[in-house]
Formats: sequence, structure tokens, C-alpha cells
Amino acid sequence: MRESQSDFEKIYQKNYQRVMRICMGYVSGDDDLAKDLTQEVFIKVWKQLDSFRNESSISTWIYRITVNTCLLQLRNKEFLKRTEAIERLTEAEEESRPSKENQLKSMYQCIEKLPKDSKGIILLELEGLPQKEIAEIMGLSHEAIRVRVHRIKNSLTKCVKNGSI
Repeated sequence: MRESQSDFEKIYQKNYQRVMRICMGYVSGDDDLAKDLTQEVFIKVWKQLDSFRNESSISTWIYRITVNTCLLQLRNKEFLKRTEAIERLTEAEEESRPSKENQLKSMYQCIEKLPKDSKGIILLELEGLPQKEIAEIMGLSHEAIRVRVHRIKNSLTKCVKNGSI
């Protein structure tokens, strides 16, 4: 037990920040909800650590759990209600924010409009994961990921400029 706890602590320390940022992307910057999802991810990692088969890197396995956890949350009606409430609150605040912050917020709003798979791909890309690892996580070929990342970036650029994908 002591050894697995030590292993888990190392895994947690190494992966926490990336998991948190991925969760933040899925929940449009809602810090509290992202922390809840991150905690849920690491509870799953803790419970399933003994079943990890080393077929991929531990980080790839954790990111897959993260993406699945976030997608499950997106299906939750409570999340949709909360997102709408946050959007109403933040619309009033937008005018007082600096331009760069508005662009970042706009980018996350555009990411929110993407299909689930595209959202997962771009969030992992923004995390700096190699595209081969993203391909493994998403179950696609490396070439398919390269093409999709290019298309997603083009869509996001248009969305940030025009407000729609």
C-alpha cells in the first residue's frame, strides 16, 4: 500500500497541472468546476492504477481518463445550466476587461462551440502534447490528427474574428 501511495503521489504531482488546464478548457474557465473534475480524474486514477496495463504511457492513460471525465460532465444537464449562468454574468464584465483577456475568453467560447472530438484534440494540442500522443489518446492516426488540428485552428481563428464557427 505504501509503495502504491508513493507512486500515485508522483503521478499526481507530475500530471496535476496539465489535467487541470485540460479540464479548464472543457468548462470554459470555470475554476471551481475544473478543480472538481480534476479531483474526479485523480480519484479514478487512484482506483484504477493497479489495472493500468502499460500499453501506453501513464500520462496518455491519464489524459484519456481526463477527456472521458470531461465529456461525461458535458452531458450533465447541471453543467449546461451553470455554463449559461456564467455566460450571462461574464457578458456584463466583458467591457471592463483588457483586450488580450477578451481574446482569450473569446477563444475559449469558440472552443466551447466545437464538436466534442475537436474540442478534445485542440485542448490536448494547447497543452503541448505531441500529435502522435494525441492520436493515441483519441484513437486516430497521426495524419488524421495533423489534418484536424490544422482545420480546428483555422475554424478557431475565424470564430475569434467573426464570433461564429
